Amino acid sequence: MTERAVPAPATSAAPQRSSPPIDATSVGADALEALVTRIRAWGAELGFDAVRIADVDLSHAEAGLLAWIAAGHHGDMDYMANHGTRRARPAELVPGTVRAIVARMPYLPAESPENWRAHEFARLDDPATAVISVYARGRDYHKVLRSRLQQLASRIEQALGAFGYRVFTDSAPVMEVALAAQGGLGWRGKHTLLLDREGGSMFFLGEILVDIPLPADPPETPRCGQCTRCIDICPTQAILAPYRMDARRCISYLTIEHKGAIPEALRAPMGNRVYGCDDCQLACPWNKFAHRATLPDFDVRNGFDAPDMAALFLWTEAEFNRRLEGSPIRRIGHERWLRNLAVGLGNSLRAASAAHGDAALAARIRTALHARRHDASELVREHIEWALAQDVTPVS
Repeated sequence: MTERAVPAPATSAAPQRSSPPIDATSVGADALEALVTRIRAWGAELGFDAVRIADVDLSHAEAGLLAWIAAGHHGDMDYMANHGTRRARPAELVPGTVRAIVARMPYLPAESPENWRAHEFARLDDPATAVISVYARGRDYHKVLRSRLQQLASRIEQALGAFGYRVFTDSAPVMEVALAAQGGLGWRGKHTLLLDREGGSMFFLGEILVDIPLPADPPETPRCGQCTRCIDICPTQAILAPYRMDARRCISYLTIEHKGAIPEALRAPMGNRVYGCDDCQLACPWNKFAHRATLPDFDVRNGFDAPDMAALFLWTEAEFNRRLEGSPIRRIGHERWLRNLAVGLGNSLRAASAAHGDAALAARIRTALHARRHDASELVREHIEWALAQDVTPVS
């Protein structure tokens, strides 16, 4: 997910700082250049398809960050506002930081067909199927990337000696996309995600803040041109303008970060998307170049490339926790999982119960919804009642 438009809070690796900052004059420019070459090679061995070096001055991004927060576009994600401008000042977060090693790791499952985007669009039209964002169908990426970045830092330490560093992946409070773009790992697309002309946007980002004055890479030239496909396709019009995202309307935010009731006006546009949303990435022409994952961690689990929505809705909390162990989905909890599925089932019931719909599917959805109609959670019950009200079975 390149940094998601709605990032998930996570812990970062503990800071490692056991020596004074590295003195560039004592190491030498040639030695630092050689070290960067080795860092990139080690990164490739660890599953990263690109590693760059970024300068950590993000002062140019501060005004946009503060305006976004002031407009309330971060919604309930208070952690986005808590650190204010520190998000744009890595050296304040980890004193001594002068560079960031920025890396990306592809997550598109290795078995994805050549026309994978067409397959994903087809799933959105199947009312029996629950659509889960591609990045969340495998293992929790936080653990995978954090471990690999730590291994990369350890290799640097073996070669250079002790140095100060801290590992992050999708964790507060770092402006990952701005940092990655500054290091030439890609450019920020109009959907706010990082894009690369050779790899699209189907990748995770991670970084190591370091006190080594490595030679920084230049930024990449933006290449979106006049294209607005990501803006045009957004089901909830969450992309207000190029590079401006209102998280409160984003399906990824609503299904993952938002803890309360989903606004009724946004339920129908959600369709059968029950965890995250990939529409803006599916529409992006650059994703025809998306790389496949090289790690088995991102292979599809639990049949999540085309799961039966009604069956998922009947999972008990124990089954939810057991099946989703090691999955990023587990962190939203069983209650919000059911809330999301109830909305999806309501939208599917509307389609299946319509004239020329699928009567058998409509009956199965009704049965699943009624089975949980007296759920202990008021939040779940309210969404179930909404879902049942979407039944448009013609009166004979």
